[in-house]
Amino acid sequence: MAPLFFGTRLRQGEADHQAACDRCSCSIARGGSLVFASRFMRLQPRCGKIPMLQAMRNKMHGWPAIILLGISVFAMSFFGMEGYLTSSSDMSVAKVGKHEISQNDMQDRLNQLRQRANAEQGDQFDTSIFEKPEMKLRVLNSMIDQQLLLKANDDFGLRVSDQAVRDYIASIPAFQVDGHFDPTSYSAVLASQRKTPEMFEAEVRSDLAVQLLPRAIDASTIIPAADAERFLALRMQRRDVRYFLLPRPTISDTKVTDEQIDAYYKAHLADYTDPERVSVKYIEVNGADLASASAPSDEELRKRYADEKQRFVQPEQRLVSHILIDVPANATPEQQKAALAKANDIAAHATPEDFAELARKDSQDLGSKRQGGDLGWLERGVTNPAFESAMLAMTKGQISKPVLSPEGYHIIWLRDVRSGDAKPFEEVRDTLVKEATAADKDRLYNEVAGKLSDNTYQNPSSLEPASEALKLPIKETPLFSRTGGEGIAANPKVVAAAFSDDVLAQGNNSGLIDLGGDHSVVIHVDKHLPSTPRALADVRDDVHDRIIDERVAAEAKTQAQALLARLQKGDSMDDVAASSKLDVTTVKNALRVQADLPPSVRDRAFLLPHPVDGKPQYASVDMDKGVYALLAVDKVQPGDLSEVTADQRESLRQQMAQAYGAEATSELIEILRSRTEIKINKERL
Repeated sequence: MAPLFFGTRLRQGEADHQAACDRCSCSIARGGSLVFASRFMRLQPRCGKIPMLQAMRNKMHGWPAIILLGISVFAMSFFGMEGYLTSSSDMSVAKVGKHEISQNDMQDRLNQLRQRANAEQGDQFDTSIFEKPEMKLRVLNSMIDQQLLLKANDDFGLRVSDQAVRDYIASIPAFQVDGHFDPTSYSAVLASQRKTPEMFEAEVRSDLAVQLLPRAIDASTIIPAADAERFLALRMQRRDVRYFLLPRPTISDTKVTDEQIDAYYKAHLADYTDPERVSVKYIEVNGADLASASAPSDEELRKRYADEKQRFVQPEQRLVSHILIDVPANATPEQQKAALAKANDIAAHATPEDFAELARKDSQDLGSKRQGGDLGWLERGVTNPAFESAMLAMTKGQISKPVLSPEGYHIIWLRDVRSGDAKPFEEVRDTLVKEATAADKDRLYNEVAGKLSDNTYQNPSSLEPASEALKLPIKETPLFSRTGGEGIAANPKVVAAAFSDDVLAQGNNSGLIDLGGDHSVVIHVDKHLPSTPRALADVRDDVHDRIIDERVAAEAKTQAQALLARLQKGDSMDDVAASSKLDVTTVKNALRVQADLPPSVRDRAFLLPHPVDGKPQYASVDMDKGVYALLAVDKVQPGDLSEVTADQRESLRQQMAQAYGAEATSELIEILRSRTEIKINKERL
């Protein structure tokens, strides 16, 4: 499928990357990803050497070699290939109907969630969360739900239109300049992420497809005004509250025997157990630390400029506005005629002076309607063929007759044209220098990282041979647990590798771990400390304090319950508080978001039943650490809806519709699950 945005520019970008590798003997363009070795197959990084394979090639000559190769192929065809084929067909973690969710799909999703959580939580991020079976199962169930929704789309005939994909991409701020979609920014961002337009559009289409049914359900959810008002009345409810705080009591029984400490320690041994920890030795390759290559000469730069001059030519662009008259995909002949008649009428009366006003009034393209039909500067490859053909055939200032495309009829106004001009060498020289230098650094990084990967794989039990061969130091980390540590141990990939079976149990070097930004490491476990309880002598003081705290908490609860019983028997709160020499705090018309009420008191106050016959409702509230509150709710009043504006009511209605829609979507998914055969291979999680 042709890309919706700038396929030709990205293909040209790939050619540019090929040219950037002109000093390399390999035929693979720079800019692709470095593929690292596994325990079963090693793919070399570009521009790297393959010593073992090269040696085999040098020796494999003549008829004996050909016969040996033939025997090997024959043997594999009967014994080896069958194993690969049969095993590869059974590596899914789940099967939803006929669709399989592979281990790679599952790992990709976990990596995405892990990276997002790491970015949001920073130092507070716990890397072990995504290694827990319950989290993996939760993520897998989410993927299953998404697949069920995609299958339901097919069953119901729902699909994401090209226009929806275009509108969504055009709305992404990273692709905009001055509030309008900018093709150059789009191309640059995708190139930096090493994605083609087809790849990115497929991702967007998939994301939008998962949302089709939930959004349709949301849009069809009706919230009666009476329901919204009842909710508002409850949300804005006001309560008259009184309370007093019972401080942490002082207890007389403060003696703790050795037997009590020992018993508590044994009963709470998990609280005093150090987690499993490891320390690792590692060799790292950091592109920032590698020696910089010499700057390219002017001659080399001019040759590069000549070879890639097309990169620096700004293509012809056209400033376009349009009015879209929609034609449904399954339109009847009468509907088609009506749409064409309307488009013809608009085109016949449209002028440059009133075009924007007509677009705001009549256009059915929601993405450009508010901007008076403005589509910004367009170039070849952006729009569908019919639109593009008409646009390129027009002259500046012209308004077209209706142009039929898959979306409907377009009336196009060509507002301006600017021709492409090539930037001179002097203007782009700095860019060429940076690209050439970056290419050399990438090549050097890939070469060193590839050699490190080779050497540590060939010598799996030690990092010493690689360190000596590459003149790279072996570094060490402090001990860290499955939640991570400092330095490279803060990286989830390093933690996962350190605690993997291959590295921890088998004692092998890890594969090359990509830390991002031309930075990678190979690790080897240095020390391994299993999960062990701390000695009682080391935690004795903490155990003692906990025992005392529990006694205080029990005494505090007893005192609070006794005072609560007096209140419930009819004693006044003032008298009960005075007997303990405490003061009562009164808050009138307290709301659910009352800032001057302790959160625990406020939350409990709004959970108590309404007072009956003028008698308050009482409760004791555990405030933690031996502190209790005695609480009374004297009066409950509904919210004053006259204070709620129309916009606030509409906002609430939308929120309720989304909440009800989410619940309805969950119910739909449960129905889809009951009608679909779902198999989960938990052992592969």
